[in-house]
Amino acid sequence: MADRSDNAVKRDTSTSPPTARVLDVLDFLVRHRGAEPGLSEIARRCAISKPTCLGILTELTARGYLRCEPGTKTYRLGPAVVTVGRAALRDFAPDPVVSERLQSLSRRFDTMCVASSRVGDEFIVLEVAAPAGTRPPVGVGQIFPVALPTALMYLLWQPDDVLEQQVRAEHSWLASVELDDLRRMAVECRTVGYLVERLSPTLERVYRILGDTTAPELSPDLRALITELLAGMGRRRVLLYDELRDGGADSRHRVGVIAAPTFDERGEQALLLVVNVQADLTAAEIGERGSALKAAADALTAELGGRNPHR
Repeated sequence: MADRSDNAVKRDTSTSPPTARVLDVLDFLVRHRGAEPGLSEIARRCAISKPTCLGILTELTARGYLRCEPGTKTYRLGPAVVTVGRAALRDFAPDPVVSERLQSLSRRFDTMCVASSRVGDEFIVLEVAAPAGTRPPVGVGQIFPVALPTALMYLLWQPDDVLEQQVRAEHSWLASVELDDLRRMAVECRTVGYLVERLSPTLERVYRILGDTTAPELSPDLRALITELLAGMGRRRVLLYDELRDGGADSRHRVGVIAAPTFDERGEQALLLVVNVQADLTAAEIGERGSALKAAADALTAELGGRNPHR
């Protein structure tokens, strides 16, 4: 049975096939690091002709991105990949104080906490803190498409004009949401300082998919299916303050996550901090977690020289 992530997705005609073949080879060797495959296996698994694959391997080896073992003629990652990785790490690695804040929240509420950042049309996980002895369902460096649950958590902190522009331009999965409802959610989240995601059976299914999948492995069909699952949920995705207040401190609500942003020196969102819940909580418990998360986000904004534009 072929590896599900090996060159299985049809490419858009606007892409560069030669470049894609080079990246297919690198992606394959990253996924199978330690295996040290030979030319024939790499060509077969990446669906590239052997002569073309040999040319790619030869050039990558000459540039230091791969190493070829002389005796066995097998390939593995080379030192140039380390250099690239370290450069990327400097760009994306959060300040150590982010890890400290997440660890504190994780210990206090005995749950996973995550810091992520938007990069173009995707989100990258930058830091994860989890209780001792548990295996987090997401890891540092994991990437998700913008149309998945985290997207709304980013959109609501944008200025009204940017929010409206992005919804109309990018996020067709929010097309069923009235803009007035979206603005109301945004105003409340900016005022309270955090967002409470209502957990539904649909979102639970989405999170189960995400736990075993990364962005490059999501086929167009799977992305379309997730988009369809999320479409129409709209306002039901966010648990608003009046619902919590009117139900009383002991009222119980099924919550997915609680999220809050940090901001940079320009007042633009830098990170999204998330406390994982995936359970029923009372309104009082939600408020306790939300307030603690907001305090951590505000502290990080100040410690990293940012400013909250909604204050």
